[in-house]
Amino acid sequence: MDLFQKATAVRLRSAHEKYLTAEEDEESVTQDRNGASTSAKWTVEFVENLDGIIRLKSCYGKYLTATNQPFLLGMTGRKVAQTLPRRLDSSVEWEPIREGQFLKLKTRYGQFLRANGGLPPWRNSVTHDVPHRTTTQEWILWDVHVVEILVAYSPVPKPPPPLVLHSDSFASNSSPPSNNPSNYASFSRQESNETFISSPPKGSGGRLIYFHIADEHGQIDEGFEELCTTFKGSGVQELKEKLEEELGINGVIVCTRSPLNGKLYPLRLQLPPNNATMHVIVVSTSSQAGQDLAKTGMPL
Repeated sequence: MDLFQKATAVRLRSAHEKYLTAEEDEESVTQDRNGASTSAKWTVEFVENLDGIIRLKSCYGKYLTATNQPFLLGMTGRKVAQTLPRRLDSSVEWEPIREGQFLKLKTRYGQFLRANGGLPPWRNSVTHDVPHRTTTQEWILWDVHVVEILVAYSPVPKPPPPLVLHSDSFASNSSPPSNNPSNYASFSRQESNETFISSPPKGSGGRLIYFHIADEHGQIDEGFEELCTTFKGSGVQELKEKLEEELGINGVIVCTRSPLNGKLYPLRLQLPPNNATMHVIVVSTSSQAGQDLAKTGMPL
């Protein structure tokens, strides 16, 4: 699936608005409201020679596993756990299936990762099953939040060397050489402060857009470097569509954070002139912060 092709780590939010979480015992898997916890982050691995099949690894280095153990005797649901098998088999393999704006994760045997609700011991538990009741159909739907993105590492383009004119060749070589910018990946991380450029050179074909991806509450993790893309347009809507295409996400709000009060402000209409380099924050419209921005139209 395109969403996972560009993700190295994700968070999965259930229909109960809780996140798939790896417990500290390094065995159990539950749901928790704290999506900012590292235990709610799952690293994405692709299974070789099997298109569209992934593995999800917890912060403890163990895989999300569909076991054969019943969750409760006499019930159909089976336990989902964290394991590290000597040989990676089909029990740790999941097939993402798009369902509207959500996602289902299917085991190799046709069952689905299910976030359970109701009274204990079902509450906050996670099993794999095929739901038969209409009321539990949405329990197998997950909202995927990309935490880390697979990007091509390449240096930020450097400006061309200055033109040096010698007095003995001025007459025959008075015109500057034609621009021939090198091709580079359109989507890259900033490598260091030494390679940062405040504005791209003429002829580079656009401006540099550096951005962070906000979490559910509009906060950013300063531990992650800014991502970078080259953008040729001048309108906010064009930039929004560009970022959605790059990230594989439907629905984002492009924001900037005020240096005075730290609040997020959605960008409006046109971008600054002269292809000036920009630093923005991308907020998913499906997140709580995105819904608040869309609802109130006010900064967060």
